Amino acid sequence: MEHKTTKETTMKNIGLVGVGLMGHGIAKNIANKGWKLNYLRHPGNRPTADLDELGAVGWDTAAEMAGVCDAILICVTGTPQVEDVLVGSGQVLDALRNGTIVIDCSTAVPTSTRVLAEQVAAKGCHFIDAPMTRTPKEAEEGRLNLLVGGDADIIGRVRPLLEAFSENIFVAGNIGCGHQLKLVHNMISLGSVALIAEVAAGALAAGIDKVAMIDCLSKGGAGGIALDRVALYVLEGSCEKLQFTIENACKDFGYYSEMAGHAGAVKTIAEAAHKMLTGLVESGKGKAYLPEVSSLLQAK
Repeated sequence: MEHKTTKETTMKNIGLVGVGLMGHGIAKNIANKGWKLNYLRHPGNRPTADLDELGAVGWDTAAEMAGVCDAILICVTGTPQVEDVLVGSGQVLDALRNGTIVIDCSTAVPTSTRVLAEQVAAKGCHFIDAPMTRTPKEAEEGRLNLLVGGDADIIGRVRPLLEAFSENIFVAGNIGCGHQLKLVHNMISLGSVALIAEVAAGALAAGIDKVAMIDCLSKGGAGGIALDRVALYVLEGSCEKLQFTIENACKDFGYYSEMAGHAGAVKTIAEAAHKMLTGLVESGKGKAYLPEVSSLLQAK
């Protein structure tokens, strides 16, 4: 199925750094919908044979890839990795062609985002932040939510590309606002999971029947997506509904705390949640998924 807006955007070659759990779905949808996909070969990638069958081209260095692309998407872990791609070992900034659009789909610190955007602009190029919500399942289905910050004209130019792998696009404001909204979202959504998991650990340690507990919570004010994600683990030992690691959540909570600090906002609860997750990371539990907090805290 070829998208109908390639000519309007004049973008043909799209580059992607980060073909991981989320990036693979992004890549597949871009390649499936008529764009010429280029991606960085990396040990952290998901299998890319299906992308190659769709005509995607793998590159050994991000800089070489950037030299042929009209737009570059970055989908990596966080700010240190984004900075490394652009101005560190990846050397993408130096390789950008005039007018190239850089789209950062990672979760990052907004202050760093704005500094990088200025450096990209100094090269005669453009930058928008477009972090995502939802899960790898929705990424594969092309149904991500994108939280976008940047110049309205540039967002308009790349919107057809963004629509290739998203269901909803929320324009949050200028550069950095997409990352700000992502941190707000994650602090609330993942923070709710962390709270429920911590309380569940205490309840189960006290001997409360787990089925009765989940049934009670689901039929009251605690019901919702966060509870569903923890409940599946508590009742069935499955993290299928939230394959998000403790260390990744800890990173996001730290980013939110930093953002709140810059804004002079109260962050008492956020810092408490960050402290709890930091303790689990430091004890070697960071690779576990967030719903597993409900059992990890019992074992302490």
